[in-house]
Amino acid sequence: MNNLTANKLIAKRFVALLMLLCLAVLIAACGGEKPDAQGAAKGSAEVHEDEEAGHDEGDKHAEGEEGHEEESGGHVELTPAQIAKAGIGIAEVGPVNLRETLPLYGTIAPNAERVLDVTARFPGVIRSVRARVGDTVRKGETLATIESNESLQTYALVAPLDGVVTQRNANEGAQSGDAPLFTVADLSVVWVEMSVFPRDVAKVRVGQAVRVKSADTGHSAEGKVVYVAPFGSSTSQTLSARVQLPNPDRKWPPGLYVTADVILSSASIPLGIRSEALQTLENRSVVFVQSEEGFDPHPVETGRTDGEVTEVLSGLSAGERYATRNSFILKAELGKGEAEHGH
Repeated sequence: MNNLTANKLIAKRFVALLMLLCLAVLIAACGGEKPDAQGAAKGSAEVHEDEEAGHDEGDKHAEGEEGHEEESGGHVELTPAQIAKAGIGIAEVGPVNLRETLPLYGTIAPNAERVLDVTARFPGVIRSVRARVGDTVRKGETLATIESNESLQTYALVAPLDGVVTQRNANEGAQSGDAPLFTVADLSVVWVEMSVFPRDVAKVRVGQAVRVKSADTGHSAEGKVVYVAPFGSSTSQTLSARVQLPNPDRKWPPGLYVTADVILSSASIPLGIRSEALQTLENRSVVFVQSEEGFDPHPVETGRTDGEVTEVLSGLSAGERYATRNSFILKAELGKGEAEHGH
């Protein structure tokens, strides 16, 4: 073999070796990428699963918080003692009478038929005075004693009826005469003097029921029309109508301004509530319904109302017990509970 042939053989072997080395490098490179890609995919899947798990856990936590907020925010727990102390009234949903009324204004006045002046039977010197203005007296009770100028005998001046001393013009040592020494008024029944405009006179009749309300005290009561004046006042251009109002607890002192709703007609509706039970939550009318655990606000749809009672179209059922008087306290308690839960 000559030198040229030997050199060609060496070159061929070198090229073959070089190709084998390149092939090995390529195979090694391909084998490394495959595990890395699988690892990356696996890592990505694990991260994605972790994210989903965290997301699910967050959702569950949020749902738990939301459920707790709804439960605590939509319920007010009060014991019977707390209900009584707060003065919360309770009534049942059911039929009510819806009334058409004529609103008027009036003033409380003593019943003039039950107001009497007390004068001395015989002129003399007032020896003692036992009653003062504002005192409650019984019929026959001694108001003062007087010594007669003629007989020099002392006699008792007594109350002519059960009532309240509204005036006193007697002092010890003073001389009595013909002027009244005391005025006693029976305030167990009072009058409401109403002003009626001429256009409404035909609507007001003796015997009609009238609902009287005081904006200052919040009291309300019902009386009856006992008198309608046959002529009007040239000064006020109104006629006077009088309501007789029971006043056993003296909640209606004379001189008090009131509103008086003359009841013109009455219609029964199948489902209604006291209007004072309605409260507003999130721009919705609600009624606090009593359960064994407390009170829950129920959204309601209402219909007609006369101010005292309101028709219920949906949201409540007959027989359900609900808060009437002072129901605003429950609304305040509900708001306080939501604020505490928010913190």
